[in-house]
Amino acid sequence: MARPSGSSKAKSPKPTPKEPLLTQENFEKELKSLALKAKEETWGKWAAEQAWILAQSGTLLTLAAVYSNVSLLTLSPVYGGIPSSILHSKGVMTACFLGWSSNLFLKRQLPVKPQQLLPLIAAYIPMVQFFLFKISGSLGGVYGPIVTEALTFLPLLLLSVSCTATILDDLEMSPGRVQWLADAMPGILSYSFLKGMEYVSMNSISRSIGYSFIQTRLGLQILLTGFYSLFAPSKLLLFTIPALLHAALFNVHVQLPYTTSVLNSTLAKQNWTLIDRQESLTGYISIIESAEQRFRVMRCDHSLLGGEWLVKSSRNGMPEPIYGVFVMLEAVRLVEVEPPIPDSEAKAFVVGLGIGTTPAALMAHGIQTTIVEIDPVVHDFATKYFALPKKHKKVIANAVAYAAEVARSGEKYDYVVHDVFTGGAEPVDLFTYEFLQDLNSILKPGGVIAINYAGDLLLPSARIIVQTILSIFPTCRIFRESAQPPPDQITSDGRDFINMVIFCTNTPSSPSSENKLTFRAPTAKDFLGSRARQAFLLPVHEVDYSAFEVQEGDGGLLYRNATERFRGWQEKSAGGHWSVMRTVIPAGVWENW
Repeated sequence: MARPSGSSKAKSPKPTPKEPLLTQENFEKELKSLALKAKEETWGKWAAEQAWILAQSGTLLTLAAVYSNVSLLTLSPVYGGIPSSILHSKGVMTACFLGWSSNLFLKRQLPVKPQQLLPLIAAYIPMVQFFLFKISGSLGGVYGPIVTEALTFLPLLLLSVSCTATILDDLEMSPGRVQWLADAMPGILSYSFLKGMEYVSMNSISRSIGYSFIQTRLGLQILLTGFYSLFAPSKLLLFTIPALLHAALFNVHVQLPYTTSVLNSTLAKQNWTLIDRQESLTGYISIIESAEQRFRVMRCDHSLLGGEWLVKSSRNGMPEPIYGVFVMLEAVRLVEVEPPIPDSEAKAFVVGLGIGTTPAALMAHGIQTTIVEIDPVVHDFATKYFALPKKHKKVIANAVAYAAEVARSGEKYDYVVHDVFTGGAEPVDLFTYEFLQDLNSILKPGGVIAINYAGDLLLPSARIIVQTILSIFPTCRIFRESAQPPPDQITSDGRDFINMVIFCTNTPSSPSSENKLTFRAPTAKDFLGSRARQAFLLPVHEVDYSAFEVQEGDGGLLYRNATERFRGWQEKSAGGHWSVMRTVIPAGVWENW
């Protein structure tokens, strides 16, 4: 019998009865949920607002910090790195103080928002610098840099800090127990952040400068103008067009083909020509020629690294250097040692290259030569424009670190040539007891070292460095590049800035000993067919040790952890060097880069 048709279907479960929608418990839960959600949304909005405030202020301070370093870089070809930096920190501190304290005044008095003026100031800085550089001779090496910055970078910094203070007014901070500390904390932290970004950005710029147009001095200024424009866009940006046109068409400091052509047209009026230029980690490097005086030089910022006359003495002769001191360094071969060292068996370690006058001569004599140079552009230009022979070991590295590495390896050299220079001041890291001791370690017993020192002999730094050298090398003689000027001239100039070479061996002796360091008489082979070598190879103008006797207040030998005391002396020496350089090459050549 068939089952009823409905018997095959399962019975549906009974629906669960729902709880009443509106109960006291559910109402309280809903209220708590809404309150929590509202609290989370309010906190999230507050956190986003605070983060945006910090991001804006951080961006402004970062741009100002980067521009602080770029400003110094743009001043260095005209004033030198050290003179440019003497009053820079004080100027930065003053601008920050004035900017922070005047934010409300500027906000009320300016017809537009202060932030909108930042791109305009940034855009016109290169143009204003261009014209101020033309009167750098009148401004002088001491006040010229700070006057230039007072009319260019420092107003930008002042307004940036003022805008930062205005932005941070909206930052909510808990006052805590001490109200004045809470009020001062944003300013203190902002200044600390600015100085921190200065340090970080300087290291970054130093590692990458010169690799592309954007990574040049003017390229960075244009890039920063772009960032300021993105930060504060407005219709006022139309007023930046004249400044940008000037940079593209007339500013010869911009390293583009057209502006370089304009630069050479300007230099030609003074019978000078720019051969090549590139910015690098040690400064603005360029090769320039004088058509009237017929010589070529390598420039680094406001210094000359060396030069050659464009006419050789003979068909097979070496190029003629314009500075006798580099020839005098070659006398390291003439120091009499026992047993004598044949050139074909000798090895030389050269610290610092310049245009390569000394190492090129050492190689011409058949000496196996290692050159340690920190700046790759200097080495490239010396090879390309001064015919530095390629048959040498090239080491592009920090000499302090590399010398320590060689000393640990046990490798030895017959000759060491120490020839480093940075804009009129001693690179103190390369004259410390520790570094000189490393050079002594790599020198063979009875080997010879020649150290070129350029500086003001009236300053304590010269005495300290000479005494440091004498404490390591027991037998030395000191020679000036030229005769000492009359005392009344030194008194009138207030300086005795000169190159001198200190020849030493590590063979014990005393100044009064009969075994005093001596030079053999040079032969025609030593002169390499060069008239300059005939005139300057054998040192003549000897300086007595008594000129470098320790005086009270010198502070002892120069050790690695005691270099800060040299700062003031370096600043004075660099200022004197700036004045000397303005007499060597016309002001227009320095000012137009």
